[in-house]
Amino acid sequence: MNLTAAEKVLHQERVRQLKGYARRLYMARVAHAMGRGGPSLLNRELGWSRDTIRKGFKELASGQICYDRYWARGRKRAEDRLPNLLSDIRTIADQYSQTDPNFESQLYLRLSAASVRRQLIEQKGYTDEALPSEEVIRQRLHELGYTLQAVKKATREKVSGN
Repeated sequence: MNLTAAEKVLHQERVRQLKGYARRLYMARVAHAMGRGGPSLLNRELGWSRDTIRKGFKELASGQICYDRYWARGRKRAEDRLPNLLSDIRTIADQYSQTDPNFESQLYLRLSAASVRRQLIEQKGYTDEALPSEEVIRQRLHELGYTLQAVKKATREKVSGN
C-alpha cells in the first residue's frame, strides 16, 4: 500500500500544525488505520519516526498522556548546583567595586571575571572543576549589576602657565 501525493501533503500539513500529545495521537491513528506495516510505511513515505508512532500507540491504548517535560531538559544553571555562588561572587565583588565617576547607579568592578573565579577558589574553597567558566562568572556579575570596565582615574586639568 502506498500513499498518494494528496494524502502525503494532507498528513504532513496536519502533523506540522499539531504538537506533542495531539501529534503523536494523530500519527498513531493514521498508522493504525493503515494496518500491519503502517508505522514502517509512514516512516518510509513521510519520514515520521517509528518511535514517535509507537509512543502514540501506547498513549492511544492506555488513554494516558506521556508528558514531554521540555522545561526539565537542558543544562541546569550553576546556581542550582552551587547555591551560595551568587552571594560569594557578590562578597568578592563588593570589595573591589566602585560607583562610576558621575555617581550613577552603575557599579564598576576593578577585577576581571578570571580574577573573581581565582578568588572564589582561594577564599571560598571552591574547586576548579566545580566552578563554572569565566564567561559564566562574567554573565553572573553582569546580572548582579557590575560592569567589568576599567575605571578611569580622575585627572586634574592642566593649568597653563603664563
